Amino acid sequence: MDYTIYMDHLPREGETVIGTDFKRSPGGKGANQAVAVARLSGKSHFASRVGADENGEILLNNLRRNNVSTEFVTVDKRIYTGIALIFTDAKGRNMIAVASGTDAKVSCRDVDKAFRGLGSVSCLLTQLEIPMKTVTYAIRKAKKSGALTILNPAPYRLLPEDIFQYIDFITPNRVELAALAKVDTVKSLTDIEKASRKLIKKGVGAVIVTLGEEGAYIVSTSITKKIPSFKIKVVDTVGAGDAFSGGLAYALVNGMDLKDAVRFANAAAAVSCTKYGAQASMPKLSEVRRLLKKG
Repeated sequence: MDYTIYMDHLPREGETVIGTDFKRSPGGKGANQAVAVARLSGKSHFASRVGADENGEILLNNLRRNNVSTEFVTVDKRIYTGIALIFTDAKGRNMIAVASGTDAKVSCRDVDKAFRGLGSVSCLLTQLEIPMKTVTYAIRKAKKSGALTILNPAPYRLLPEDIFQYIDFITPNRVELAALAKVDTVKSLTDIEKASRKLIKKGVGAVIVTLGEEGAYIVSTSITKKIPSFKIKVVDTVGAGDAFSGGLAYALVNGMDLKDAVRFANAAAAVSCTKYGAQASMPKLSEVRRLLKKG
């Protein structure tokens, strides 16, 4: 659950800032991305955990309203539902802190339950807000079953070296790419390509680096290309990366080539920035198509 305070400027160390507004809204990177896929008309199944508390009940009901299957979401009575505290300024920039709660309890058994229940999976989309052991187990299981695997490496944590060979698509931002490639900084497009090539050598199918308002940069064995973003009026950037990930998964599963899929994902992210909140800002397919037509 996201607790967001809107303010004129983000606080400095030791500073208290009086907010202009407050909202409690459903969030969580995995849930946001599940909603993003469903809003785009994809068939979306979410595997995770919530607490036996008010936030957990609200989150489950919201997922169902957005046509996300919650069959594989466990209600865990041992601990609270995960929360995020978010500060957002007048320019849409944000600072976020997370208390994981039930997120930290998502297990390999939860993964097995979902795969048994579904039988076949087209694509696994996962993030790093749950235990690394669970993430890597799910990626290996999905890859071995023939599914596409997409990892959004956020919030960044060190990945085991043997997992890269199972990742078809990885979607870091500049900071995450630098950490993954073990370089100090990634600034220029040349830096991005060099760092991405390190991940390709480790076995990743394609690296798609998100560049915010600049768009995204694709690096694979056959493609090196920057895909520009769309001009929009930014209201709130919370959830934009999740809209991108959900849009990318939807586009790839529906047969778009990588360049078109990334352009589609850019449009999904752009639409999300025109709305407040995380899950509330996930775009509909009609909205994305409208922006794509405008160019």
